[in-house]
Amino acid sequence: MRKNPIEILSFTDLRGPNMWSYGRSVEALVDIGELEQFPSNLLPGFYERLSQWLPGLVEHECSYEERGGFLRRLKEGTWTPHIMEHVALELQTMAGIPVGFGRARETSRSGLYKVVVAFRHEQVTRMAIVAARDLVMAAINDDGFDVAACVKELHDIADDLLLGPSTACIVEAAHQRDIPSIRLNDGNLVQLGYGAAQRRIWTAETDHTSAIAEGISRDKDLTKRLLSSCGVPVPAGRIVESIEDAWDAAQDIGLPVVLKPVDANHGRGVFVNLSERHEIEAAYRVAVDEGSGVMIEGFIAGDEHRLLVVGGQLVAAARGEVSAVTGDGRQTVAQLIESQINSDPRRGITQDTPVNRVRIDSAVTLELKQQGYTAESVIAEGQRVLIQRMGNVTTDITDRVHPTVAAAAALAAKVVGLDIAGIDLVTTDITKPLAQTGGAIVEVNAGPGLLMHLRPAVGEARPVGPAIVNHLFPDQADGRIPVIGISGTNPSPMLARLVAHMLQLSGRMPGVACSDGLYFDKRRVRIGDCTAFDAAQQVLINRLVEAAVIESSARSIAIQGLPYDRCAVGIVTSLDQDFRMNDLWIDSTELVYRVLRTQIDVVLKTGSAVLNADDPHVLEMAELSDGEVVLYSTRVDHPAILAHVADGKRAVVASGAEVRLMQGSTVTSLAPSTAKGQTVRLIEAQLLSVWLPAVAAAWALGVPDHVIRTGLSTFAADNVSVQGVAAIA
Repeated sequence: MRKNPIEILSFTDLRGPNMWSYGRSVEALVDIGELEQFPSNLLPGFYERLSQWLPGLVEHECSYEERGGFLRRLKEGTWTPHIMEHVALELQTMAGIPVGFGRARETSRSGLYKVVVAFRHEQVTRMAIVAARDLVMAAINDDGFDVAACVKELHDIADDLLLGPSTACIVEAAHQRDIPSIRLNDGNLVQLGYGAAQRRIWTAETDHTSAIAEGISRDKDLTKRLLSSCGVPVPAGRIVESIEDAWDAAQDIGLPVVLKPVDANHGRGVFVNLSERHEIEAAYRVAVDEGSGVMIEGFIAGDEHRLLVVGGQLVAAARGEVSAVTGDGRQTVAQLIESQINSDPRRGITQDTPVNRVRIDSAVTLELKQQGYTAESVIAEGQRVLIQRMGNVTTDITDRVHPTVAAAAALAAKVVGLDIAGIDLVTTDITKPLAQTGGAIVEVNAGPGLLMHLRPAVGEARPVGPAIVNHLFPDQADGRIPVIGISGTNPSPMLARLVAHMLQLSGRMPGVACSDGLYFDKRRVRIGDCTAFDAAQQVLINRLVEAAVIESSARSIAIQGLPYDRCAVGIVTSLDQDFRMNDLWIDSTELVYRVLRTQIDVVLKTGSAVLNADDPHVLEMAELSDGEVVLYSTRVDHPAILAHVADGKRAVVASGAEVRLMQGSTVTSLAPSTAKGQTVRLIEAQLLSVWLPAVAAAWALGVPDHVIRTGLSTFAADNVSVQGVAAIA
């Protein structure tokens, strides 16, 4: 009997740490209807069809934590949301975008579940969840499903939306060093780190890649002149103004020659090994349209090489191979190119293939003409025909580069002024000095592609991503500024602003995103609730910000996640037992707790969790912190405070007109006063709920006691009209 389809009621994109995981996830609310009564073991033929369509499911360990664990669950009986989770994960893995994390959890309503799947791009994972629903229903109802077409569609969408492989390898290397990242556009512009500690990359260019250096690298004639003046071997040559001038230059330099545009890239319009006037004429007509000018230079015998220089050091090198076909007496050259060259799975048109497909362009046409062929020529059996001399840099030779060749490449990058450079070099033997082989550097490129070093067709992949990250963040810098996260069911923007005030007094430029606005230093740049993800990230991308104070409501965490990956201080002020988010199916104290604990889950090992000991649910979160725990309370005699302090840990308490800092037997009293010297008395608990966690956070961040005292006094003076503050003689 056919089953009614599963309904996907909504999607929620959790773009930061959330109640489910540290990473980004898509949360789908699904209604399985009558399938609530039909676990997988009650669906005839379902197991066989699903495991046949997706054989990779055998690798899913599931709760058994062993290979085949999920299939075991499938045989024993599990519900369709759990199956959708695993199918969505597997489809993404098959599409080349493994994400690894998934969850399926029931809500308080029968048949209604949340399916959570990690994402690299939310649109791709949403599509994977929808496809998983359709595939599961097809397997239940014994309908057909084109798995290959589904996987291809996911792959194609991902190729359009995800970071390119060069950028992705740098971002991944940053994450391995616990350096956070923010994608700044739909392309490959990425920020590594936060605030004033950030660096930016755009593929293999950085914020230290000089525009002047990039301009020099595009001007091949200028590049050659600068390199030559510093003793770097380059081919002889000059710019030419016409076909006649090109022929004259070729004769002056000596045939054969290379003709190419002055400022084109990616090998467009480059013609090599030209010896005849008609070849030079044909090449000139193509090259003149590819750039702002044409140049002739001497032909250097040998193989093409690409050397990657990062921060003045050679980190990877690859050698190019010529492309050729061998005739069979039946196929044309065009057909041989497809059957013998483009059939190689390493070739393709997407960013994740190490070698491009060969097109019969003007350069290939001229190469064939030099040999007496056209694309339609049928080549005799056994006859070898050269197709392409350049554009096939695929073989890693990093370990074979002679030290003097590596030094010449590093010098070339420095002369041009590039911190990351791709050096094109031609030589017959990379293991020998260029002076011995007659080799030369022919181009210096800004923003070099990294794929040839990440996925060489032959040889060892090189860790170019870590090399670039180490260049950007030397001496184990992590790109972080202090991030102070504040949450609770009754958060206060005054708490965020008081923490920022103390940080500002300690000499740091703060940025604040809270429920009454967006602040930089003491200037409010936006009025209104700024606890949403995008508003908070405006603080983190500001290059002037030296400390970020970010308030996140329980709702913003539930529907978007935290806007940062980790924090130096995480503050949770309250968990009201009556607080619910029923529209999000977060309808119990336990679920609200899971949302708010996210703030403590992300505290760095070197950081601190600041918790309200007067709230028993908040106090429970102490065991979740990777860093230290600083408690605060309105009661000096609170049992948890006394035990905490006795254990040598830190606590902040209120006592009359004082705020006390306690650790072991050491007690420091702070008695803030107004500008007139009057002692500030805290009248209402509302103010205690601001002052105590603010003092605890500042203390945890190493703000000196006298600065904290001054911060309380001056903040009180600035806010004398706020209910709850009074001055007494």
